[in-house]
Amino acid sequence: MLRWFIPLLAVGVAIFIIFFFISINSLHEQKESQPLTLSNEVTSKKTKDVWLSHFSQTQKLGYFYPVNEVYVTVDLNEKIVNVITYELSASLLDPYQLFCLKEELRRYALKYYLKKEKENITLLIYSQDVNKLNTLVKVLKNYQISATIKPYKEG
Repeated sequence: MLRWFIPLLAVGVAIFIIFFFISINSLHEQKESQPLTLSNEVTSKKTKDVWLSHFSQTQKLGYFYPVNEVYVTVDLNEKIVNVITYELSASLLDPYQLFCLKEELRRYALKYYLKKEKENITLLIYSQDVNKLNTLVKVLKNYQISATIKPYKEG
C-alpha cells in the first residue's frame, strides 16, 4: 500500500495544480466592457496645504529664508607663522599633585593635552610664551612637582 501512496499523492497534487491554474486563468468576459477612450479634459486636483508651499510663496512677499551658504576668501599671500608646541614633562606622585597642576594651568589660561602613562604624566602645552612656561615651572616647585619644558617633536 505504501508503494502506491507516493505516486497517488503526486497525481493528486498535479490535478489540484491544474484545476487551480484553470480557475485563476478562466476567460470570463467582463460585462459592459467598453474600449478605452482618450479624454482631453484636464482635471484639477485640490492642492494640499503642505508646509513646503509656504516657503515657495515667500519670494512674492519680498523676503527670503536664510540658506546655509558660506563664501570664504583666502589671502594666500600671508606669511604662515610656525607655532611652537612645548612639552612639559612631570612625574606626579599622587592625585593631589595632578589637581594642583591642572589648577595652575587653568590659572595661567594654558591649553594642554594630558597624556598619562604608567607612572609618568606628559602634558603638551600649546603656548608661544616661553617666559610664562618658565614661571609655571617655578610655581610648580612650590607643590613639589618637578617639570621640564622642551619643544615637542612629533614621532
